[in-house]
Order: sequence, then structure tokens, then C-alpha cells
Amino acid sequence: MDSLSSGGKLSGAQREELMDQVKQQIAVANAQELLQKMTEKCFKKCISKPGTSLDNSEQKCISMCMDRYMDSWNLVSRSYSNRIQQERGHM
Repeated sequence: MDSLSSGGKLSGAQREELMDQVKQQIAVANAQELLQKMTEKCFKKCISKPGTSLDNSEQKCISMCMDRYMDSWNLVSRSYSNRIQQERGHM
């Protein structure tokens, strides 16, 4: 990163490597956000009395909630990606 701080230009390969690193960091942040939101929402929905273990109904509720949340996340992600691709195609 010395070339950034010294005002130098990045080569094409350096630029691609930097972009790959940024994309990876964004992917990790998105995964962390997904896990946090899913945990928060499913916990609120399924766990009425927190304790040391989950009963069968709580386990089923958590499992179904997480499945539905992931399905929704994937649907929204695909729709968003398709829209971006369509908009790029019209430029």
C-alpha cells in the first residue's frame, strides 16, 4: 500500500488485487450482518423464555425461521444482482 500513501499509481494487477480484497471484506461484512440479523429476529420470534437448552418446538421454530430468512436473503440478493446487470446492460 506504499504506492497509495506516496501518491504513486497502482498497476493493473495491484488494482485488481486491491479490488479483490475489498470485495472479500464486503462479502465477510455481509455474511456477518446476515448472521446477526437472522439470530436476532429468529431469537425474538422463537424463544419466549431463554434457558440453558432449547425444547423441540423452539428448535423447529429456529430451524424454520433461519431457512425462511436465508431463502428471503437469497431471493433479494438474486433480484438485486439481476437489476444491477440489467442497468449495466442499458448503459
